[in-house]
Amino acid sequence: MNLAAATNENLATVSNTLIYSSMAVYTLAFFAHIAEWVLGSRSKVGRTAAALKEGSGTAGGAAVKVRVARKNGSTAVLDRPEVVTRSAAGTRDLPDGPGAAGGTFKGDLWGRIAVSLTVLAFAVEAGGVIARALSVRRAPWGNMYEFSITFSTVAVGAYLVLLALKKNVRWIGLLLVTTVLLDLGVATTWLYTDSDQLVPALHSYWLWIHVSTAILCGAVFYLGAVGTLLYLFRDSYENKLANGGTPGKFATSVLDRLPAAKTLDTFAYRINAAVFPLWTFTIIAGAIWAGDAWGRYWGWDPKEVWSFITWVAYAAYLHARATAGWKGRKAAYLALIAFGCWLFNYYGVNIFVSGKHSYAGV
Repeated sequence: MNLAAATNENLATVSNTLIYSSMAVYTLAFFAHIAEWVLGSRSKVGRTAAALKEGSGTAGGAAVKVRVARKNGSTAVLDRPEVVTRSAAGTRDLPDGPGAAGGTFKGDLWGRIAVSLTVLAFAVEAGGVIARALSVRRAPWGNMYEFSITFSTVAVGAYLVLLALKKNVRWIGLLLVTTVLLDLGVATTWLYTDSDQLVPALHSYWLWIHVSTAILCGAVFYLGAVGTLLYLFRDSYENKLANGGTPGKFATSVLDRLPAAKTLDTFAYRINAAVFPLWTFTIIAGAIWAGDAWGRYWGWDPKEVWSFITWVAYAAYLHARATAGWKGRKAAYLALIAFGCWLFNYYGVNIFVSGKHSYAGV
């Protein structure tokens, strides 16, 4: 074995070690996020709603004050939130919940620990991706294993960037870390491929352009899908409260702490709208690369078809958001269908469908 081959093998070993190490740190972050949710108290919204049930109020969102007995026999006055019912037909204006920490010091402390561990895991995983790239001397996304470890790295990186920009997105943390652990578990268990060179069709600078943008789009689309899914749960919860229902204790404890449905809906829309032009560029770049590699820009290959289907699905979602009759839950369902198309384009097409893009290495 020559020196270059030995060096590449050592770098591949380092990459594998770093990926497994990042999984261990992500696991610690997962438990820290669990502690944040468990040890955080009920939100102010939930406490106020509970107090209102014991007092009196007026319909239509009018201001209400409720007297609550203290332990020493005196009373305190709790002000009802400015608007706690629908402010207009088909709309709602509720305050955001305090987040997973529930507004408590202990919950917030565990949340900060979870974020710190996530930062550490991200750095370790990124090191694993870089080591993999050095071991193969190319872009580290030539097969499904490499795509998966890079995808989860970018998804966590996008989340950390939003946190660094002071965006209120820590509520994504638990779901994100859980998904990353599942992604890395699948990658290391079923998708792992030894370091190797690319098939001839992939030897192009377009690999850096086309596949990197596809990974970035998928990572950001994932964040939008999480926001959309939580929006549906929170919207159902708010509807139940508005109609006089009583959600279960678990639902109250969890959903009270999330941002309002309107906030989650807006977050998901902005994320998807921001990345949609980049997905359009990804398809165009892939067509140009196909022209260089295979002598045709479009050949209805399964990967090309499902990339276009994904584009149409997200375009339909964005159009629905601009159409009054399709805002809210209907548009949210379209967003989840669109992300489902992206997932099938990655897993389903790569594993179960044969075509010119069949170089997953599984």
